Amino acid sequence: MTIDDNEPVHIIGGGLAGSEAAWQLARAGVPSIIHEMRPVRGTDAHQTDRLAELVCSNSFRSDDAESNAVGLLHEEMRRAGSLIMISADANRVPAGGALAVDRDGFSAAVSQALEEEPLVDIRREEISGMPPEDWTQVIIATGPLTSPGLAEAVAELTGETGLAFFDSIAPIVTKDSIDFSKVWFQSRYDKMGPGSVGKDYINCPLTADQYETFIDALLDADKIEFKDWEKDTPYFEGCLPIEVMAERGRKTLSFGPMKPVGLTNPHDPETKPHAIIQLRQDNALGTLYNMVGFQTKMNYGDQKRIFSTIPGLEGAEFVRLGGLHRNTFLNAPKLLDGTLRLKVRPQIRFAGQITGCEGYVESAAIGLLTGRFAAAECRGDEPSLPPPTTAMGAILSHISGGANPETFQPMNVNFGLFPPVEGVDERGKRLRGRKRKQAMSKRALNDFDAWLKEKNMAAR
Repeated sequence: MTIDDNEPVHIIGGGLAGSEAAWQLARAGVPSIIHEMRPVRGTDAHQTDRLAELVCSNSFRSDDAESNAVGLLHEEMRRAGSLIMISADANRVPAGGALAVDRDGFSAAVSQALEEEPLVDIRREEISGMPPEDWTQVIIATGPLTSPGLAEAVAELTGETGLAFFDSIAPIVTKDSIDFSKVWFQSRYDKMGPGSVGKDYINCPLTADQYETFIDALLDADKIEFKDWEKDTPYFEGCLPIEVMAERGRKTLSFGPMKPVGLTNPHDPETKPHAIIQLRQDNALGTLYNMVGFQTKMNYGDQKRIFSTIPGLEGAEFVRLGGLHRNTFLNAPKLLDGTLRLKVRPQIRFAGQITGCEGYVESAAIGLLTGRFAAAECRGDEPSLPPPTTAMGAILSHISGGANPETFQPMNVNFGLFPPVEGVDERGKRLRGRKRKQAMSKRALNDFDAWLKEKNMAAR
């Protein structure tokens, strides 16, 4: 198929991911049709019919490309000619080291750019089921508020369920920030599964006094209120917030996710822990660990304060805090291939938050990649993946296979998703903290520029 005679790529959803995908396709000379249901059908969160409307915060978070993973992602997107970043930079408002925007000006700029682009056709209509079979290339970028009809159709096609209940998220910490003088590796009863050696969990022990103090803190913590459009969605009983379990009785957690059975503390083998908090490997690299069963509705400040009292986690770096909200997302590592195509129907790609990335910028970045992947296929080329050492490559690797499908949850980009960086500091010691992040950022931008140059994909 050549660019001159190819059919348009159909993009369902005109949010940040869908808008960015259309822009990247146009830059490659490939036509697209954006199917946006607003204003024909509204949502409980959107206020306008503009493309790329920001429904929550107006912040794109840190713009520090040297030592912050999301700032690095900003810079990679700029170098790739991102419409979202062009519009954000043009509508920037003061926010210290963060990139915040005038939300109305931002969405107006994105809308205008795409409305004026000859290769983009914007159609205001709802796609309430799976796309027609004769659409040869489709990108579904409908976000966390996917319309019920389409969500049900995706669930039926993939066999996945639970696309519209409260999404329970457990906190994730970096392995190298855990104090191993207080914790140890062990599975309960040394039980081994496939590929296991009986030491699959990091165990943090609590005494009886520490446990009671911990329960008090959970009960007293401030909780995040549900949004109006979330209030009628029930909890998923199998993933209750830890504070809800604590409210059901002070011993509930010690008989649930914090039960201490089948474990022996090698640092103090004569003392039986009263309770145990377990962490399980969360990515293939082994750099991230999630707190098993610790989904929560506590506010972020209280989460950091309370979880940092856990032995071994006093200095933990939390790359994701717990949460609970209505969400629509796929089990991407199970259902999508390396270029985000649906395995059971490869002409369909997914982009944005529905793939299991979290955040404005991450959603737009995945939209950028799907646009480029689809454009490559329209030219008859094999899509080129960004290196996993880059921010785009790291988040892509996470959602397309790097994460464990059994525990997969949406995540922001963070340095814990990157392959470890080699090197030592001026004292010959292993790179840590800010220096490690700076080394990762430098490597990422070098590799990203090489990737763009390789396929002549730099900003046009």
